[in-house]
Amino acid sequence: MKNKYTTLLLVIAAIITIFLARAVMASVIPAPRTFEIFDILAVAGASLVLLKSHRHLRRGDWTTALILGAVIGAGMLFATLFTPYPFLGIVHDNIGQAWVRGLFTFLATLGGLAIVRQGGPVQLHAANGNWKGMSRGILIGFFVGLPLAVFNVFALQFTQRQPIQWQHPPSALLDALQPGITEEVIYRFATWGLLWLVLRNDLPTQAVWVTGLLVTLIHGYAHFDDLFLQSPLTALGMGAIITLSWGLPPMLLARHQGLESAITFHWIQDVARFVAGF
Repeated sequence: MKNKYTTLLLVIAAIITIFLARAVMASVIPAPRTFEIFDILAVAGASLVLLKSHRHLRRGDWTTALILGAVIGAGMLFATLFTPYPFLGIVHDNIGQAWVRGLFTFLATLGGLAIVRQGGPVQLHAANGNWKGMSRGILIGFFVGLPLAVFNVFALQFTQRQPIQWQHPPSALLDALQPGITEEVIYRFATWGLLWLVLRNDLPTQAVWVTGLLVTLIHGYAHFDDLFLQSPLTALGMGAIITLSWGLPPMLLARHQGLESAITFHWIQDVARFVAGF
């Protein structure tokens, strides 16, 4: 008889294997960033769900996904403070990044919404026309995120030993939408939903929070590619701090207040660091 934790253990093993394999590869040859690997896996999974369950989608779902994808694509064309790594070492220019990031956001949003229509763990109020819920989530995300955003600036100033160099605020407000929307859509929406789909039958009462924590760990530790190669123990410690301080809040916000709240929390973190020149 299959143990109810077997699938969970296999999922954890797969996640660890991806991190370890990437680190080994990167020590020998140029390798994709951990973020890129998980981004591709999430969008591929979301696309499969979309193909299978697109009939569950509503008109508002398609509209919301198109708007988010267009905002990311168009915003990337004018980005000045946000400079992503070349995608797979191939896509360097803003036009190429705009297409990749816009398409990934569109597909991840649609896949995530297809999961929502099956009872998924995170709501996207805009797709339901729930403007009151969306507004409340945005406000809560802002006020929860603002103190941590200020603290983050001082932490960056201390750890990087660089003075604050004030940047153009409107550029920071626009560019912060890139990580704020794209990362939350891919991880807190699509990836969380995909892992929940995998585990919901085996762990019906635990799947939501177990998968939410797994996604938070993936997202947190994916920031430390270079540090994992230089000092793995330091990377493990830093990842734990990031997960506790800046990973758990958007996870809880996404679950209780909707994806818009997690996006706002993430957005204000990046607005603050962009304005301060980090």
